[in-house]
Amino acid sequence: MLTELKREAYEANVALPKHGLINLTFGNASAIDRTRGIFAIKPSGVDYTDLTPKDMVLVDLDGNIVEGKLRPSSDTPTHRRLFLAFADIGGVVHTHSSQATAFAQAGRPIPVFGTTHADYFFGDVPVTRKLTAREIATAYEWETGNVIVERFARDRLAPADFPGVLVNRHAPFTWAQTVGTAVEVAVALECCAHMALMSLALAPKLTRIESALLARHFRRKHGPAATYGQSRRG
Repeated sequence: MLTELKREAYEANVALPKHGLINLTFGNASAIDRTRGIFAIKPSGVDYTDLTPKDMVLVDLDGNIVEGKLRPSSDTPTHRRLFLAFADIGGVVHTHSSQATAFAQAGRPIPVFGTTHADYFFGDVPVTRKLTAREIATAYEWETGNVIVERFARDRLAPADFPGVLVNRHAPFTWAQTVGTAVEVAVALECCAHMALMSLALAPKLTRIESALLARHFRRKHGPAATYGQSRRG
């Protein structure tokens, strides 16, 4: 099972540059085995073209390295914090994709203008507050996770309704029940950021999508009443 977990994390990581979400070695993906409380994550600073499934580092939810010869990603504490806080997620993805990162650096949420965005997020993509000097100077990566969790708690946002966030001055994180779907969300997030920027250029005073249309598009793909896709029966 842990070999399969490594393979799953590996495939998610190498998918990131294929989708144009990664420059150099910026970013990482992780997948968790909830039964064992262990997640697999990309090793720090290793080029994506050099990665193999065996390179994935196994870490437990206490932050201990369970298996691996390489150091795990420097963002490992952030992934661990999210896995601890959001019990239903099975994978986390972090990128520095250009358009979404532009919103993060500006400290601005990505506004929901249309149905493409509404298919993935039940509203604006949220942005965190800035980290304090103390948070940056101490357990920076863990505190990055803390400001994400704090942001969701503040407005009672459900991680399933908002499967991603922009860390102020930093970049996006996304998540889902599987790490493969978290990659899909990261692709969609970048697409939504790009379209939002173009929409604002065309119509600087553009208003957000109507609430009925937002709900219609989001709920047809998510939740017990979802109708999108094919039935698994038969």
